[in-house]
Amino acid sequence: MGTAINWKASGGLFDLDSLEETIAENEAKMLDPSFWDDSDKAQELIQANNQAKSVYQTFHDLEEEYEELETLYELVSEEPDDPDLGTELQDKMQAFTQAMVKYERNMLLSGEYDKLSAIVEVHPGAGGTESQDWASMLTRMYERWASQHGYKINYLDYQSGDEAGIKTVSMEILGHNAYGLLKSEHGIHRLVRISPFDSNSRRHTSFASVEVMPEIDQQTEIEINPDDIEMDVFRASGAGGQHVNKTSSAVRLKHLPTGIVVASQDQRSQFQNREVAMRMLQAKLARILEEENAKELDEIRGEKSQIAWGSQIRSYVFHPYNMVKDHRTNCETGDVDGVMDGEIDLFIDAYLKAQLNNEVEN
Repeated sequence: MGTAINWKASGGLFDLDSLEETIAENEAKMLDPSFWDDSDKAQELIQANNQAKSVYQTFHDLEEEYEELETLYELVSEEPDDPDLGTELQDKMQAFTQAMVKYERNMLLSGEYDKLSAIVEVHPGAGGTESQDWASMLTRMYERWASQHGYKINYLDYQSGDEAGIKTVSMEILGHNAYGLLKSEHGIHRLVRISPFDSNSRRHTSFASVEVMPEIDQQTEIEINPDDIEMDVFRASGAGGQHVNKTSSAVRLKHLPTGIVVASQDQRSQFQNREVAMRMLQAKLARILEEENAKELDEIRGEKSQIAWGSQIRSYVFHPYNMVKDHRTNCETGDVDGVMDGEIDLFIDAYLKAQLNNEVEN
């Protein structure tokens, strides 16, 4: 029962009375006759209020479940030989613990962009086929994770490797809190394994970079001067055997002041791809603004430019032993297969808790 008892400490993550007052104030504003004069602000307030009500209700639902657990625990204490009661208690404790983990994880997402969808880019490091295959494995890992959490995936750019893997991939992971959860994946990922592409079965080390950005909506305050953008068009290649455009509908944008390059080829028209690329560019700029400890843009981009030894945030070791270790939080597991199948919540949770305690950088 000790695991469940600790849940009340999570009440400190927010002021419940203050949250109740905020909900009441928001609902009072909605009754004002001028509320819909600015429809954008009205929708924003409604969305924020719905989120606040969800947090408030979830807290009280968990409180009721905890009280039911206490009652059931007392019954088990009085009738310790009843196997059905014991099984019911274990099942309910497990479900409650899982609900609490999810609740606490969501409460740790307090950043400006945390509630938004995410744009994830995966780029292989030096090493040709080895690194391109590793980039493909990481992409699959995030696909599996997104599927497990009910998120929708939309590919923006996908370039297959010459022999195997991918040269680059950009994808939207659409859903509430997607960016807040996935921002912990931003950085260099290192793989150690016996290479399937080496006829001598030697051990290889490969690197790939993962860039995670919030998907900024059209109301963003991040403005981009059209004169700062250089646009190229090219023929889309398509992902995974999808259609190959016969016209140059794919779009590549370069932001001249920063050197950031984005591309979109998933849409049917050049106009649509340009809109998607602009969103990606805004997302990258938003991510840069969020880097609190970087004072110069070239310092930020310099950190990401070297996809190599010494800069990795996480290592995935398949040989001579099985281990995945996050070097920022020291969180590790021997379940390599589970991680590659998308079970990365343990790393996400460790990162968010360390970030709350100022133990890691954003």
